[in-house]
Amino acid sequence: MDLINRVVAGIRGPITAVHVCRGNWSREDGVLLSGGYEDLMPYLARMNVDLFALEYATPRAGALEAVSALKGKLLGLGVVNPRTMEVEDPEWIVQRARQAADILGHDKVMLNPDCGFGTFADRPVSSAEIAAEKLRALVAAARILRT
Repeated sequence: MDLINRVVAGIRGPITAVHVCRGNWSREDGVLLSGGYEDLMPYLARMNVDLFALEYATPRAGALEAVSALKGKLLGLGVVNPRTMEVEDPEWIVQRARQAADILGHDKVMLNPDCGFGTFADRPVSSAEIAAEKLRALVAAARILRT
């Protein structure tokens, strides 16, 4: 927390952000990091960054209500899992986004994948086709939310 605050001290203009990664090296949830964000929230809330990109597409993240500690901050809400082959339903994405918006405010929530789609060149976790489908689901959800 202190190191992040020192790094961003004096930065004005761009959005500063922190991504909390739970692992992006396997399709098996059981080997990736798990546990809710609740214990981290007091520390995240004290970071002088504008946006937190948090992975909430799987139950491993815990309760979404924990983001209430980030009032006044932007949330990059992870709503698609780049490690699975199943493409999320845009309506489910909309539901998650509305739940987060009810907590933080509609102008504070952005849709994100849980993590990046570009994992390891020699053993990618996702295919380009699945990544494109998941991004299309994000776009479809964003269109619904903007109407």
